[in-house]
Amino acid sequence: MVKGLLLAATGLFAIPAIAQPVPASLKAVPAAQTLFERDWVLMNWALKVHDANRDIQLEPSEAASAAAEFRKIADADNDGRITPQEYRAAREFLLARY
Repeated sequence: MVKGLLLAATGLFAIPAIAQPVPASLKAVPAAQTLFERDWVLMNWALKVHDANRDIQLEPSEAASAAAEFRKIADADNDGRITPQEYRAAREFLLARY
């Protein structure tokens, strides 16, 4: 009985926490932007090639197009996946070329 009341009580408190809206200041960062924020070589390349409005910031659409192009450059064997070796080779290519 007590166990059932505890489960019911925790269930009542958990629902409002899940249902609350996320504040506008806590935007989710798309995976493409996270990729470029973690690697300065990729970020510099993306800003040089894909920053359409030249504001020195990657908008989500700019980051998405840069990520798609990086995938084409990095996926040497065209299997749809980028291995660590392919990533390093593509990074070196971008560093040397741009």
